[in-house]
Amino acid sequence: MIQSMEILQMPTLALQERIDQELTENPLLEQLETDPLSADESSDDAPSSDTRSEDEKELVVRDDSDNRDDFERLTNSENDLPSSFDDSFRRSAGGIQDDMDRRHDLMANAQSRPESLNDFLLHQLAEMDIDDEVEQVAERIISTLDARDGGYLRTPLVDLLPAGHADEALAKAEEALGVVQSLEPVGIASRNLSECLLKQVPADHPHLDEITTLIESHLEDLAENRLPQIARKTGYSIELIQELREELHKLNPKPGAAFMETYVPNVTPDIILERDENGEYKVRLEDDRIPSLRISEYYRRRLQASDCTDEEREFIKQKVNGAQWLIDSINQRRNTLLKVSEAIVTHQKRFLDEGPEAIEPLKMQQVADDVGVHVTTVSRAVDDKWIQTPRGILPLRRFFVGGTKTEDGEDVAWDTIRLKLQELIDKEDKSKPLADEHLVEELKKAGMTVARRTVTKYRKKMGIPSSRQRRDWSLVKK
Repeated sequence: MIQSMEILQMPTLALQERIDQELTENPLLEQLETDPLSADESSDDAPSSDTRSEDEKELVVRDDSDNRDDFERLTNSENDLPSSFDDSFRRSAGGIQDDMDRRHDLMANAQSRPESLNDFLLHQLAEMDIDDEVEQVAERIISTLDARDGGYLRTPLVDLLPAGHADEALAKAEEALGVVQSLEPVGIASRNLSECLLKQVPADHPHLDEITTLIESHLEDLAENRLPQIARKTGYSIELIQELREELHKLNPKPGAAFMETYVPNVTPDIILERDENGEYKVRLEDDRIPSLRISEYYRRRLQASDCTDEEREFIKQKVNGAQWLIDSINQRRNTLLKVSEAIVTHQKRFLDEGPEAIEPLKMQQVADDVGVHVTTVSRAVDDKWIQTPRGILPLRRFFVGGTKTEDGEDVAWDTIRLKLQELIDKEDKSKPLADEHLVEELKKAGMTVARRTVTKYRKKMGIPSSRQRRDWSLVKK
């Protein structure tokens, strides 16, 4: 059962690796070769797991029986046995080619390692003609910079110098910092946000004094959109403050973040969703590269051989059971994943037809009830699985969303509420932006009853500022 759940939870690529491992470790497990010329033929006539012939039924070894009948049935199923058998595992030419194709795909999709922030700065430093001592301290400064922190210098310069250093050494460190701060990207190795922004303002800026004042003394007021307060303190007009604020928004507060290594997963869809000739959605698994497995005929016969020792017999029994459990687990994964995917598509047909605004509230328990399995089985089935749809490749978990009820008693998904919330804010009067309590009232008019704290939570998740921060002071009547 544990293995069955593990197999169910695996995405297709992980399952391929697991099968390769099992083929290597279990000599009783073999890959069933398929005829490439018949790969395009329909599999509709293939027998299902419930209608397998006597020779195709599964083999399960029991300790309380010699299983002679089972082995005789399986022995008679094939007559083309080799005259000799090599116990070492050998992959067929087709299997080897499949492995080569898989590795080629992985290499083709692998991203080359991007240049790090430290390497980028060191390369620039190496091209400069500077004092050796200054260069050494500059290298130490660069070594402390972290792209995840935006490339700020968080370590005091004195901590980068040896104990008991002379005043001249600190002066060299200041010179070294100036050298590092002259490198690209502009603003690197700054000690705070103000210093970072000031280094990005051009020296010939037409309002250099004004923008310097805003950076040095009013960054918090700008962030909170307290423009009238800034105007009273500085004597600048609201229009000028707004203009300079827009320019500040174009500066980079984290210049080193561009060198952060971001992991982009190589997404391979596990399920393909297509329309048939009648326009109906059809689900199929993208598991062409998952090999068909069988139990070795050699070991089936070996178990019945008169010279088979008790130790060998026990080894074969264990390996047979392991192989059969793997085969059954893969078949169960396929059946469960198909049924779960079909149930999800049935519930979210409007989403697939009309787009995100039409997504329906859906819980895993609903799908579990439809399929007739436990909710944890559904959770494992959709975990790290992707489906290719006419609307792109989506994670299966994307189709499960919470919701609430309208005043008419209809279910509405939180995604729909978020879209409506964005629409209200986009259309609001920017001279009098809607506060959260007013957004609650507008949503209620649209038939969506939502608590104020819920509106606040989703507004913050969507990165939408508060009503005070959204106010455009240039539109406010004086």
